[in-house]
Amino acid sequence: MNAVHAEGFAPYAFADSRLLVLGSFPSVKSRAQGFYYGHPQNRFWKTVCGFFGEETAKDVPARRDFLRRRHIALWDVVLSCEIAGSSDAAIAGEVLADVPALVAGSGIEAVFCNGKTAYSLLGRLPPLAVPVLCLPSTSPANPRFSEEAWHTALSGVFGERYDRI
Repeated sequence: MNAVHAEGFAPYAFADSRLLVLGSFPSVKSRAQGFYYGHPQNRFWKTVCGFFGEETAKDVPARRDFLRRRHIALWDVVLSCEIAGSSDAAIAGEVLADVPALVAGSGIEAVFCNGKTAYSLLGRLPPLAVPVLCLPSTSPANPRFSEEAWHTALSGVFGERYDRI
């Protein structure tokens, strides 16, 4: 597979966002869909919606609505790169996002890196003024995914019983 130049997404964030979930770079499926975590086997939506006791948001408008209501921002550390397929290992010539500026200009209280690549890339930027946690990637390619780790981390930001149904 040949590498192509690809552009990521703008941050999906609001002034009242409390949590930033930071991925590495959108997958081929996400880029085709035009929004974060678009691969049907990615566990992000099931995990985060489940934490709040909600049905998994199935389409982009429902996902946007969920994030807005729950004060969750999404972005990727890589703005653009050369990439073949969707593997983080295939990212080359990356341009990194200004994550510190986004965090500084918001109400974000914590950053969760969705996997080790996002965490490693974030480490190349100036330190953030909020806690940063590296969580197991929700990618279907990660056999060591832990929903419990995500729920524990989410509890640290939103509380054990935050607005559950």
